[in-house]
Amino acid sequence: MRTWVHFIPIVTTIFAFTFAMVLFRHYRERGSGPHMWWWAFGVLLYGVGTLTEGLVTLFGWHPVLFRSWYISGALLGGAPLATGTVYLLLNRRLAHRLTAGLMAVVAVAATCVLLTPLDTAAAEAHRLTGSVMEWQWVRGFSPFINLYAVIFLVGGAILSAFRARGDQAQRHRYVGNIWIAVGAILPGIGGSFTRFGMVEVLYVTELVGLAMIWIGYRTVAGGGRRADPVMAVA
Repeated sequence: MRTWVHFIPIVTTIFAFTFAMVLFRHYRERGSGPHMWWWAFGVLLYGVGTLTEGLVTLFGWHPVLFRSWYISGALLGGAPLATGTVYLLLNRRLAHRLTAGLMAVVAVAATCVLLTPLDTAAAEAHRLTGSVMEWQWVRGFSPFINLYAVIFLVGGAILSAFRARGDQAQRHRYVGNIWIAVGAILPGIGGSFTRFGMVEVLYVTELVGLAMIWIGYRTVAGGGRRADPVMAVA
């Protein structure tokens, strides 16, 4: 049975696509490095994931929508954003190596998601859950990939906030990156609830988390026009 919570991903999708356009425009206009491109691409994929959720709410469960949701959300929900931080914080050679390794793992995981048989009898009309995969071991990829995202995306924001602490001229970076760190970890928390069949928690945390990242972006951008407005490192 659908409730108002199941329609939240529609709002999140519009929000994500709008945010992605802002980041892509920033990338083009300022000639930012690859980190900004990855952040924009990451927010775009975030929106693709919530789009599949919205389509399931509107039109019902379908194998194509499920597989698309799992790949874009569970596997790629935070990985591209984390990759952006990798390119910002680390030297280019190491960033290339880490990204290649991550993409290899994602490629293997995505292939498994595409190949696993689905227990369609266990699927619910308007809800998504990984429990329909008959190869349940495939779900073991997402915690590993999400841990990578937490280390670099959340960790990068915390590092940026730490470096800006106590400096009034950098207060916008401190506050903005705190918003980003908290917002970035919320979808991961929500995703853990899907393992217990509580996908509604994910829908709420996806919207709230993205809104907090947007607030962080605007806070950093508004306080320092010359700085890269996402997880800018002093």
